Amino acid sequence: MSLQHPTIDQISLPNVLAVLGDATRLAVVRYLARNEDVPMNCGQFLDFSSKTNLSYHLAKLREAGITRTEIVGTSRLITLRRAELDQRFPGLLDSVIAAADDIPMPAPEMG
Repeated sequence: MSLQHPTIDQISLPNVLAVLGDATRLAVVRYLARNEDVPMNCGQFLDFSSKTNLSYHLAKLREAGITRTEIVGTSRLITLRRAELDQRFPGLLDSVIAAADDIPMPAPEMG
């Protein structure tokens, strides 16, 4: 099973900005950006929202083309599509993340 992700040409600026306008989704993106070399599982974002709400927010990020979700066994691993977003909208992601410094970040999970 694989999840649908928009191609780079299908990622639209209005949709990306609308999705990033939510504080929870913005916090998730900021956390992913700080840990870009490590795919994250859904449980690492539970400080931001309940499990049900988190599933909704992660789906919105994936559907907008901001994140990639890979199914590995029973886990879903989330990564930021930084290279593709930087290619499509140069500097946008860095600007949005820099402006979000007041969003609280969860402590990284150990193990």
